[in-house]
Amino acid sequence: MTQISSTAFEPIRARLDEAVGAENVTAIAYKVKNVLQDALRSDGIPLPDSFRVSRPDTYARRLLYRDPQGRYTAVVMTWGPGQKTALHDHAGIWCVECVVDGRMEVTQYDLLSESDGTYRFAPQSCVPASRGSAGCLIPPFEYHMLANASADGTSITLHVYGGEMDHCNVFEPEANGAYRRVTRSLSYHD
Repeated sequence: MTQISSTAFEPIRARLDEAVGAENVTAIAYKVKNVLQDALRSDGIPLPDSFRVSRPDTYARRLLYRDPQGRYTAVVMTWGPGQKTALHDHAGIWCVECVVDGRMEVTQYDLLSESDGTYRFAPQSCVPASRGSAGCLIPPFEYHMLANASADGTSITLHVYGGEMDHCNVFEPEANGAYRRVTRSLSYHD
C-alpha cells in the first residue's frame, strides 16, 4: 500500500522529520508527541475523508506517510463503537499515539514475568483520552490495550512509529490468569 499524498500534511511532516533527528529514542518520542499536540491545538491534522470511515469488522489501519529513509511511519486508525485491541506490544519499536477525534481508553500493562512462553502482566492505569491527548510508548514499556470509549461514535487516532510496524506480539489470556504470546502480522486497509 502506498501512502496518501497530502500537501496539507507537509508542515507536520517537515516537523516530524526534524523530531526524528533527536539524539535518543526518548527525546525523539517526546519531540514527536509535541509536534502532534501542537498540530491538534492549531489547525488540526488533515486527513482524507476516506480515513474517517470505520470498518464493521475491526478498527481500520491506514498508512498516512512512510518516511523514505525508514525513520518513521504515520498510521491512522479509525475505530467504530466498541472496537479495541488485544493486549499487545510494539515489537520493540517506539511509538507516539494521539487522538485526532473522539474518545479512547488506553490501558497500560507492566510485564511481571515470562517463563517457558507464559507471560504475566499487571494492569496499571486506564487513561481516558480525548482529542489532543497523546502518549509515548518506549520499549520496554510498550504493553497496552486501546479501545474506542464512545458507545455510539467513531474515534480516530494517529500513530507515529519508529519504523514500519508490520507485526506485533499479541498476548492471549489463558484460564490461569497468564497470557500466551502470538506474533501477528499487521497490514493496511483500503
